[in-house]
Amino acid sequence: MRILAIDSSAQVASVALLSEDAVLAEYSVDYRKTHSQTLLPMIDEVLRMTETVKEDITAIAVAAGPGSFTGLRIGAATVKGLAMVWNVPVIPVSTIAGIAANFAGSGDIVCPLMDARRGQVYTGAYGFNGSTIVEYIPDTCITIGPLMEKVNELGRKVIFAGDAYAVFREAIEKGVTVPYEFAPIHRAKQNAASVGWLGSALYKEGKTVSAEAFVPTYLRISQAERERAERLEGSADT
Repeated sequence: MRILAIDSSAQVASVALLSEDAVLAEYSVDYRKTHSQTLLPMIDEVLRMTETVKEDITAIAVAAGPGSFTGLRIGAATVKGLAMVWNVPVIPVSTIAGIAANFAGSGDIVCPLMDARRGQVYTGAYGFNGSTIVEYIPDTCITIGPLMEKVNELGRKVIFAGDAYAVFREAIEKGVTVPYEFAPIHRAKQNAASVGWLGSALYKEGKTVSAEAFVPTYLRISQAERERAERLEGSADT
């Protein structure tokens, strides 16, 4: 089994190739380039360096959201195209769970925070029972105050990760009453190997979709859609 894993849900672009028992290759870039520039060349390089051809690929795991609308759409288009050409299934993986999987085996609950703007975060909370992931707070888009209340109700140590924990660090320090820590920089953000690891388990459970059926998980409408709705509402009022 070889699973190609992709995460383009935020600024980090990450690609990995996993076998049954190893991460064969991983390529991550956290730099201000668009995923449309980086993703396909990264995939090509990972396949080339591992001497992998399309016939070797069993499935494609993808960080399905939540996250950046643009990043998710680029990732979805890339994955759907490859999966159709290669005739392989797609394994949708929660972006939040993927970040949490960076800490599998720690015994603590992990609460990733992704900046959703407008004072909100995409978040959730996960722990691990061996290699089994456990959901404590379902993926959601929420403001930091109510999230801190949910975290305190867990009554256990929490690791904060993701690209937004630094933005909300002061609010966390003031609002959290359970033991907590902040993720180190090398484990804080998106990692395609973690997406692939979770995807492998989902694949064995038969939790795949076809390329045609795959759609990202946005959790809320885009800014463009929101502004259009506001304009239509304003027109109706005049």
